[in-house]
Amino acid sequence: MRNPTRRGLIVAGAGVLAAPSILSSSGWAQGAFPNKPIRIIVPYPAGGQTDGIARVYGEYLGRKLGTSVVVENKGGAGGTIGVAEVKRAPPDGYTVLCTISSSLIQNRVTVKDLPYDPEKDFTYLAMTTSLGGPVVAAEKTGATNLKQFVEYAKKVDKLNFGAYGPGSTPQMLIETMARQYGFKVEVVQYRGEAAMFADVAAQALDGGAGSPAGAAAVIASGKGKAIAMMGDRLPAFPGVATMTEQGAVGGFYDTRAFAVFAVPAATPKDISRKLADTLFEAGTDEKVKALMANYLIVGPLDMEATNKVFQRDTEIMLRVMKEIGIKAE
Repeated sequence: MRNPTRRGLIVAGAGVLAAPSILSSSGWAQGAFPNKPIRIIVPYPAGGQTDGIARVYGEYLGRKLGTSVVVENKGGAGGTIGVAEVKRAPPDGYTVLCTISSSLIQNRVTVKDLPYDPEKDFTYLAMTTSLGGPVVAAEKTGATNLKQFVEYAKKVDKLNFGAYGPGSTPQMLIETMARQYGFKVEVVQYRGEAAMFADVAAQALDGGAGSPAGAAAVIASGKGKAIAMMGDRLPAFPGVATMTEQGAVGGFYDTRAFAVFAVPAATPKDISRKLADTLFEAGTDEKVKALMANYLIVGPLDMEATNKVFQRDTEIMLRVMKEIGIKAE
């Protein structure tokens, strides 16, 4: 065998250096993902439940994939700004969305010229869902259950009930109740549930609805009473029956608030699957399980289950919004 020449070594070396550029069928170098930091966009302010979910799942994602993960809060316009930014991002797996149902479902009705199509613009990876959320009556109503709250609502000229955005779960809840039970309601909109529940505690509102964490302070103070649960009963409120158990009728009462991870629709399937599987595996992590228990949420659902729940809840929510006449202002 002849000894290799210097020129031959250079050519061979060039071939080796070129090898990583050979692309997989998805257009990406095999084994190359991830090779830079991943961004998780949360279209709401820092400190909320969605932000908390993004951060603890993001920490696991970075640890498992061997890269850094940065959470960026892009709040405003009911989540529209942050969601639209993810839609415009390169579909390479390095920009991930973590958002809630209102930005993907309710915004279709409440926002004119929505700058994204939730059905076509994203691939949904994994989802967490709430066990349920309390419906809270202000102390002044004297109500301790759904029947008593409805009786109070029928006595006053107009019930004042808090919500946090057009088409939000509290608004859909109380509007549906008003139609079913025959009382008048004025929905008072807030930028978030913290301010809403503060006004329930101050007796400026007759009631409100939201997450267990958000309602905890007003319930503990005695200034508000959990009269019913959306979704399932919660261990923290064992004596509080669900809306359905107390006679409320309609599929909406059994829907669950959710937080979902997504990437732009054109993201290569192998990268989407890798992210989805890793997010699903995060459910076994102790930090993740502690957060889930604290927020009283369950999951994560895998990619297939996530998409089934998303489609089911979309159909229910859009139907209810049409029935109660919610539309863009």
